[in-house]
Amino acid sequence: MTDEIQKLLDQNKAWAAAMKKEDPEFFARLANQQAPKYLWIGCSDSRVPANQITGLLPGEVFVHRNVANVVMQTDINCMSVIEFAVRVIKVRHIIVCGHYGCAGVKAAMNNSADGVIGAWISGIRKLWSDHQAELSQLEESDALAKLCEYNVRRQVKSVCSTSVLQDTWDQGGEVDVHGWIYSVGDGIIKDLGYGIAAKEDVATLEAD
Repeated sequence: MTDEIQKLLDQNKAWAAAMKKEDPEFFARLANQQAPKYLWIGCSDSRVPANQITGLLPGEVFVHRNVANVVMQTDINCMSVIEFAVRVIKVRHIIVCGHYGCAGVKAAMNNSADGVIGAWISGIRKLWSDHQAELSQLEESDALAKLCEYNVRRQVKSVCSTSVLQDTWDQGGEVDVHGWIYSVGDGIIKDLGYGIAAKEDVATLEAD
């Protein structure tokens, strides 16, 4: 075993001991149930850990992460997470959180990815194409920032169009979908105002 891997195991033991010292019943409670109020759909970027940036403890947020926080209807992994979160865990809020400077969004904007990644971000590439006339008038960094925001909006709409959300709202269930974006530069989350609480609210999102 390499020193780098052993360090992770040692740090885990230290963390577990510190948590138990602070709250002796913490792990017992955690083992008995999982009942978070939030589903977080975010980017896989290592600088955007859901629990830490929201100040939540393990057990308080259900998390799904992938490159560029994409919600693709054909992605059985993401669809399973959403269905499990809504129907089994019964989360109250679904948060789609992108981040400024996202490498996946930038690759879509620059058309610099092929293979599996290229296919994965193809929807973002189309989003760039749809808004290119507008965004090409901006400095590259500003265009990227705006495209990251547009991507969040698009993924919020995708979440809202899933059958599990549609059925839940039809049956009077309460699940709100939020669109946020995180700044790695200062650690602040910005609410983009894409709050959806019912079918009719989806129309408030501007067209892609």
